[in-house]
Amino acid sequence: MSRGSRLALAVSAVFSAAVVAAVHVQQRRELERLRSGVVRDLERQNQKRENVRLLEEQIALTKQLMEERDKELMERRSQQS
Repeated sequence: MSRGSRLALAVSAVFSAAVVAAVHVQQRRELERLRSGVVRDLERQNQKRENVRLLEEQIALTKQLMEERDKELMERRSQQS
């Protein structure tokens, strides 16, 4: 084998190894990105559930407050009459 063909073989082998390594690194990053997306989605779902729970609680408290105000107004009107 000539010196040039050995050099070409070595360069192509190194280049091929570098490409394979780069593809593996890229696949790992992609997998990590996908996993983090799932985690973010789960966190968003939990936050949404919490927000809905708080909203329902707030609606119930508002309803209770309105009922108490109406009751007080009725009592005041009955006392004034």
